[in-house]
Amino acid sequence: MTYREAVKQIKKKNIPEVILLYGTEHYFIQQIKDMVIKGILSEDENLSTYDLTETSIQEVIADVETYPFFGDRKLVVATNATFLKAKPDKLPFEHQLSVLEQYVEHPVDYSILVLIAPYEKIDERKKVSKQLKQRALVAECNPVKEYELTNWIKDLANQLHISIADDAFQIFENELSTDLNMIENELKKIALYTGEGGTITKEIAEELISHTINNTGIRLVDAVIEGNLPKAITIYKDLEKMKEEPIALIGLLAFQFRMILRVKLLKQKGYSSGQMQKQLGAHPYVIKVALSREAKFSVQRLEAIMNKLAETDAVMKQGRMEKELAFELLLYSLIRN
Repeated sequence: MTYREAVKQIKKKNIPEVILLYGTEHYFIQQIKDMVIKGILSEDENLSTYDLTETSIQEVIADVETYPFFGDRKLVVATNATFLKAKPDKLPFEHQLSVLEQYVEHPVDYSILVLIAPYEKIDERKKVSKQLKQRALVAECNPVKEYELTNWIKDLANQLHISIADDAFQIFENELSTDLNMIENELKKIALYTGEGGTITKEIAEELISHTINNTGIRLVDAVIEGNLPKAITIYKDLEKMKEEPIALIGLLAFQFRMILRVKLLKQKGYSSGQMQKQLGAHPYVIKVALSREAKFSVQRLEAIMNKLAETDAVMKQGRMEKELAFELLLYSLIRN
């Protein structure tokens, strides 16, 4: 079941006794968990949470089967269900999965059990996984695809009764990638500025969106590509205000240019973006950005840039030049040469 399907079912107050949420998108997991809490609880005392790397599933089930002291229903949330992975983590105790299997077959009607497996996949070959898929509400909570992102941003903005200009979407995508939690937080902040019914323009987005270190690094690379030294220095000063050390910024630039080089070499070998993602173990957005840049560089230029970054790193670490001056000279060299 997709996240949207799960939300639709829960909104109808159709909440089963057992729910499994798996995936790496924390935003989706938190949203469903909050909806379930609001849908069934009237007393906070009826909520129990467990970490399954610290507590056995049989102890959790014992709590689930205990009648609530307050109200008619209780909610038990158990996170880190490592036993659903293909290779479970080694723990100092044993999860007796037979207890969970028996409970899934015959759950009590006064408790809701929410299992959370914050992993991209679960092992669907396991008996307990098959039972959960048959008897429970199982929702996949993995990150949205890039092609879905614009619609998600529109939906979140609509919930806040604001709109976004077409040319502002790219700012959100560049700065926040597919992190829906960060996108929602930024939209809430900007909604206070625009007011209900307001529109987020490109200028407002550029001014108010909080820049992340990594994406500010991407903007710095863009300035180098554009040959825009004043812009590069301005971005560098912004990073300084974010307490970023020049040596760390060299690492940031090295990561970006190394990724461009590796993507360029793989492209020359005929790799698709999906194959590049698997080969490099990188986020799809990182691959997308690198692919959009690789044509602007030759392999020789990228190798020269990597050498220049290594040289400046050595100069800083050996104390042969003041770090801030060395970094500004590096930017000048990358742009003018």
